Amino acid sequence: MRSRFASDRQLTVRMVSVIFLLGLLYVAFIAALIVLLKSAVAVVVIVGGLLVAQYWYSDRIALFAMHATEVTADDQPHLHGAVDRLCAVADMPKPRVAVADTDLPNAFATGRNADHAVICVTTGLLRRLEPEELDGVLAHELSHVAHRDVAVITIASFLGVLAGLIARFALYSGMLRGRRGNPQLALVFAAVMGASVTVYAVSFLLIRTLSRYRELAADRSAAELTGRPSALASALVKVSGDIARIPSRDLRTAQNFNAFFFAPALGRQRDLSTLFATHPSLEQRLDALAKISARLGEGA
Repeated sequence: MRSRFASDRQLTVRMVSVIFLLGLLYVAFIAALIVLLKSAVAVVVIVGGLLVAQYWYSDRIALFAMHATEVTADDQPHLHGAVDRLCAVADMPKPRVAVADTDLPNAFATGRNADHAVICVTTGLLRRLEPEELDGVLAHELSHVAHRDVAVITIASFLGVLAGLIARFALYSGMLRGRRGNPQLALVFAAVMGASVTVYAVSFLLIRTLSRYRELAADRSAAELTGRPSALASALVKVSGDIARIPSRDLRTAQNFNAFFFAPALGRQRDLSTLFATHPSLEQRLDALAKISARLGEGA
């Protein structure tokens, strides 16, 4: 799919590099599981099935987890109108539109490709943003779809999720504690959990490095498409400031989707290292938008 969103070679290089490195990690991880569990067919079938399911049904999984519902133009005429207008300007297929009924102000895009993409916004976002600000957020999410980085981050995150699940299973099932009478079996489970933890840690860092750059790339593409970097900057300030006031208990589920959100659902936890962050800092994003605004001569 080609659109009027400018191609981003640096983003493409980073996505290909991360997928390549994670692919090597993935092959090594599967090979280790086969050696340790001595069942190549079972490992390949289970892992392959989970990968296909996550990729094929990523849109449904995300909407279900966020309690979001697809809406029609009759349900949300202003939202659909904005998406229609931006898709026409970008010369790209219109994704499905969904709304999540939560006060958390945010948005995300998901789906395996442009023809099966969904853009979801929350009712909290719709209540807070002015039309030009909403356009900026929607253009940001459409950029993710146009550059295919939604599918890439979905695939990239699979290995980390799988490794994390295996590590938790080994940890919480009590296998290590319950197999003390069988040292060999206990050693196998310990090796599986060790490999899973290592894979999870490496994939965790790679995905977050990619995620931070793709957010800057989407900000840049949205600002250039709408011609209003200041409106996107205003939306970022509003969303980031209001998220900090959302009760922490309401952010716990949403934090699992941080890599997909327009702004991270971190609440008051602002002391996290940038190495582990899914998004660039607010200051970094605003500085980048200010430079684009100066280049475009906005307000001149």
